[in-house]
Amino acid sequence: MKFVIPMAFSKVGELIALARAAEESGWYGISFSDHIVHPERISNPYPYTDDGRRRWEAYTDWPDPWVAIGACAAVTQHLQFTNNVFVLPIRNPFLVAKSVATAAALSGDRVTLTIGVGWSEDEYALMGQDFHSRGKRCNEMIEILRLLWSGEMVEFKGEHYAFERLEMNPAPSSAIPIWVGGISTAAHRRAARLGDGWLSDLQPTQEILESVAAIHAYRVEYGQTEAPFSVMASASDAWDVEGYRRLRDGGVTHLLTMPWVFYHGENAALEQKIDGIRRFAADIFPHLDSAGSTGGLR
Repeated sequence: MKFVIPMAFSKVGELIALARAAEESGWYGISFSDHIVHPERISNPYPYTDDGRRRWEAYTDWPDPWVAIGACAAVTQHLQFTNNVFVLPIRNPFLVAKSVATAAALSGDRVTLTIGVGWSEDEYALMGQDFHSRGKRCNEMIEILRLLWSGEMVEFKGEHYAFERLEMNPAPSSAIPIWVGGISTAAHRRAARLGDGWLSDLQPTQEILESVAAIHAYRVEYGQTEAPFSVMASASDAWDVEGYRRLRDGGVTHLLTMPWVFYHGENAALEQKIDGIRRFAADIFPHLDSAGSTGGLR
């Protein structure tokens, strides 16, 4: 199992130092969340809390993920980068393909694109994208991204997108993995059919393991069992090696966790965050096979 730190709720000015500390301490990677704006009032409830309220307050920093990844990649050599999650169908597929491929090229192929369809009708409206077709458009966009990343002349004709032969470069030198986030049946099926992996929400271990089992059943249905498949999970009830082993044994390959919370709480200062990154590595990684920045449970 590989360990990934979410950068959500950290100030932009902290990101470079946190990336460096993560690499120096042997973490596998860091991950960036995605919000374009913060509407004062929202038209539809936030789906991941019981009361429909968002998990963050106004004026929280939400940097552009690919600008942030580019900056952090420039000061690291081995650290991997991904998202939790990047809202794909709120954007133009060509611009997404260009940003991600450029980040891959500049970082030495250290990026994984983790996508979701999002929940905010308000942000979709502001971006001029249709909210209600987002699932079907997302499916087409995944196909389009892989075509564009080939660097060859390609064309596409779908229900929502179509274009004649064209090419986009720079192209990544190896395939960029696409992981799919979401807890709905539609998200699970999308991950099984089109994804190279799946990302959970912040959930209890048992819910995560049930989702993993369901996705693997869908992969059998879609004939996708031969391809490698990753699972990045954020467990609300796993805080020690035994908890992480249970997740690993259930098919989780990457554990998304914010280490400073265990030592200094959610409102940790930068120095405390760095201390938490190092202390978690010291407390947990001795139980891991952590060659380079690829720690995995034995």
